[in-house]
Amino acid sequence: MASSKVYFTDMHTGQGSNLLQKMERLLRKAGLDRMDLDGKMVAVKLHFGEPGNLAYIRPNFAAVLVRMIKEKGGKPFLTDTKTMYIGSRHNAADHLITAIRHGVAYAVVDCPLIIADGLKGNDYQEVSIDGGHFKSVRIARGITD
Repeated sequence: MASSKVYFTDMHTGQGSNLLQKMERLLRKAGLDRMDLDGKMVAVKLHFGEPGNLAYIRPNFAAVLVRMIKEKGGKPFLTDTKTMYIGSRHNAADHLITAIRHGVAYAVVDCPLIIADGLKGNDYQEVSIDGGHFKSVRIARGITD
């Protein structure tokens, strides 16, 4: 398997540069400007977080990506799928409440939030793969569409 390019920036900021500006530069360096997104639906997969947990991407970073996708003519939406364990992300309604409580809301990111595998997580499509362990996998229909 060919190795992938990985882009990295540290969290230090200098005079005249903040973290959101650094994120935009990183996305440009990674090639977002060269992508043909005109008129295309663009899924931005995020983990919307768990109550009491701060280990998720803050919505203001997602808003930078959303803005850049829109500038390229894309139609972005933020998405996640339910969890297999019982918790605040076990169904779409509770999942969206958790996202909004963490600031991941249309008013902040300027695009819709869609739970890609439906209300109860059973909206998926079986997709054939040529894997070593699996011949097929279930992919959320909101992604395969």
